[in-house]
Amino acid sequence: MSFDDTQSLREPPLKRRLRLGFVGGGRGGLVGNWHAAGARLSNHWNIVAGALSSDPDRARASGEDWMIAPERAYSDYREMARAEAAREDGIEAVAICTPNWSHYDIAVAFIDAGIHVILDKPMTTRLEDAEALVALSRRAGIRLFMTYPFAHHAMVRQMRHMIRAGDIGQIRQVNVEYLQEWATEPPDPTIQGRAWRQIPEKAGRSSAIGDIGTHAFHLLRYATGLELAELRAEFHICGAPKDLEDTAFVNLRMKGGVPGLLWVTQAAPGQYCGLRLRVWGDRGGLSWDQENPEALKFAPLGQPEHHILRGTGGGVHPAVEQLVHLPRGHGEALTDAWGNLYAEMGIAIAAAVVGHPLPEDFVELPGPEEGAEGVHFVYACADSHEAGGNWVKFSRS
Repeated sequence: MSFDDTQSLREPPLKRRLRLGFVGGGRGGLVGNWHAAGARLSNHWNIVAGALSSDPDRARASGEDWMIAPERAYSDYREMARAEAAREDGIEAVAICTPNWSHYDIAVAFIDAGIHVILDKPMTTRLEDAEALVALSRRAGIRLFMTYPFAHHAMVRQMRHMIRAGDIGQIRQVNVEYLQEWATEPPDPTIQGRAWRQIPEKAGRSSAIGDIGTHAFHLLRYATGLELAELRAEFHICGAPKDLEDTAFVNLRMKGGVPGLLWVTQAAPGQYCGLRLRVWGDRGGLSWDQENPEALKFAPLGQPEHHILRGTGGGVHPAVEQLVHLPRGHGEALTDAWGNLYAEMGIAIAAAVVGHPLPEDFVELPGPEEGAEGVHFVYACADSHEAGGNWVKFSRS
């Protein structure tokens, strides 16, 4: 096994694809389909097993859809973990694409079986469960990765490297927003993925912050490298009446005194997937928009602003070029970001399978600590809101 930094990101280092299983994501599962598309596009994985539904008939039908052998289409994830761990050709990792409140129990079952875990965000709905998963995965020597796919757009990584290189100088302020519209109207009970997000017993202490605020917070942290010191949050219901917030305004104070604002809403008509990050320093600014992901706006102070476009050369950092797969003019989008994420996870898990250390910074992946940090963020926002919008200290532990 070799880690040649000139090889294609989508070239499996073991010269074979890894064996991947899924829990959740069967028929009608939007998130599961995103994961599966990323795994297939990455060229690092064969999907060979799944507990795609707890309903046996639906699990069997979904297994047929995904061309999974009948004996490896399970209806119980516990059975799947036991059976796959016992097989010589068992899965080497599992992707968990189930509702948030179920993440902990499922992850524990596979960690206990010695199977690496790929977990959708947020990590858990309970802080104590998130901390327990960090400890358990580290103690067991199991790789656990979180799926924050937006950070695997080439131009987000370009932003990260430009900030690291000092291209905008010292960061002075940050702004991130994630705007959607689907919670403006009353929830449709037939769309289960929307309905449970607004039920406290299932979603936990937050709806919009837990759902899309964790994406926005991770993107800000990843791109800037800044750590959060304290925050104050206000939750609002700006759409149809519901038990949990559909909108949140969060003031941030990053370490070093950098102020910031995080705004999320799922009740803004005309907004679809408006994840936008803007960072300003004393020498310039950078702006990225998920709905126009191939361009990064760079505005050097006192000079004309220009756009860096996804591709090779033309100002793109060499470390970013491994995330680029098509020439400029041939569009890449969210599916390619998912492919990049699953490719880097494939490299990291392949290294773990054969006990090979990864070179430093060879891949840039969110692990269990980042997952727990996201849950800490949800809790801090809820604490602040419940205290009347007071400032609260933020800690990752």
